[in-house]
Amino acid sequence: MLNISKSSINSKIVRENYSALSYVESKISGKVFLRLILSLSAIGVILLLLPWTQNIRAKGHVTTLRPDQRPQTIHSVIAGRIEKWHVKEGDFVNKGDTILFISEIKDAYFDPKLLERTNDQLKAKEMSVNSYMEKVKALDNQIDALVQTSSLKLQQAKNKLRQAELKVQSDSIAFKAAVIDFEIAQKQFDRFENLQKQGLKSLTDLENKKLKLRKSESEMIGKENKLLASVNEVINAQVEMTSITAQYRDDIAKAESNKFTALSSMYDAEAVVTKLQNQYMNYSIRTGMYYITAPQTGYVTKAIQSGIGETIKDGASIVSIMPARYDLAVAMYVKPIDLPLIRKGQKTRIQFDGWPAIVFSGWPNTSYGTYGGEVFAVDNFISDNGLYRILVKPDSEDHLWPDALRVGAGTMNMLLLKDVPIWYELWRQVNGFPPDYYEAEATGVVKNKSKKGKK
Repeated sequence: MLNISKSSINSKIVRENYSALSYVESKISGKVFLRLILSLSAIGVILLLLPWTQNIRAKGHVTTLRPDQRPQTIHSVIAGRIEKWHVKEGDFVNKGDTILFISEIKDAYFDPKLLERTNDQLKAKEMSVNSYMEKVKALDNQIDALVQTSSLKLQQAKNKLRQAELKVQSDSIAFKAAVIDFEIAQKQFDRFENLQKQGLKSLTDLENKKLKLRKSESEMIGKENKLLASVNEVINAQVEMTSITAQYRDDIAKAESNKFTALSSMYDAEAVVTKLQNQYMNYSIRTGMYYITAPQTGYVTKAIQSGIGETIKDGASIVSIMPARYDLAVAMYVKPIDLPLIRKGQKTRIQFDGWPAIVFSGWPNTSYGTYGGEVFAVDNFISDNGLYRILVKPDSEDHLWPDALRVGAGTMNMLLLKDVPIWYELWRQVNGFPPDYYEAEATGVVKNKSKKGKK
């Protein structure tokens, strides 16, 4: 009992009647309590010295390692009306299997013989192109003939001009000879006239010389006229050459103009042919789009559009499909402050929803029901939720992930960092310092870095 009063009743109590009081006042219970305190203190000190694995805890979900292995929706490229479903939800489909059949709803494609008629238009335009090509060839031949004919005509005119020039030279020489004859006859007539006056020559001789003079004069005038005619022939030959050049130039220019017109029409027809070919291929491809097929092997998970006769827009989602083969991964989200601590290849412990687990965050080796992972990729841009996404793949050195695991399941993740004593981790948590981490240098030596400041 506590002896805190001056009026003690300790001597009046018979302790043999109170066994509990006797047990409490015995000195043996104090020794046991002291031993218990010392044992707990020793255990606490030992626990503080035990190793503790620093970690970053983050939530996530199961996804796939590759984008083409994730769930996807199948869209309709064209607008149409649902006519027939070939699958139901949960069916397994191979790549290329028909999901559903749609019919046309646009009036521009209602014609059942649209492809045939477009092909007829295409053939007609191709024949038009061939006709223009033949016309161009004919005009090329015509131009070649005109060029060849003009060359021959010019050569002929040049020869004629040369003949006229030579004739001018001949007539010029003959005219000079006639002039000389006339001058000689004139001198002879003058001498005979003087002799006749002197009585040395008869009048008959004088008249003969006068007649000869007139004939020489007549011949001179005739030669001069012939020379002038030859000069005119040279001029006419020159004019004819110019006329031939101008005529054939005009004919060739006209033929070339017709050729370019035919070429322009041919190019226009070729443009129409190309457009019709494009249109024909578009119609042909559009016909094949009436059958919506599976882009890859997988399972039909949900029919977004339903019913028969329902119209769908182009680009509208029709069904969702889950690929049959995929490599599982975990997408976890960490805070921006923890992002510098994460590196590719870093080890991770994962707890999947639906799989019971006993987790000791600081002792991952003693945790039960968790699975190993390895950081595969780190996003460089923040997500819409304000966190950074980390993609984790299965650890090849750990046991396999559950076979029944499905995409979309929730996870609780622990990114493992440095091993430190428990007392150090408690001290770090109290002071609010970030965890320590390892960084591999170029030499391959692992270097310890800490984000906390020194005091």
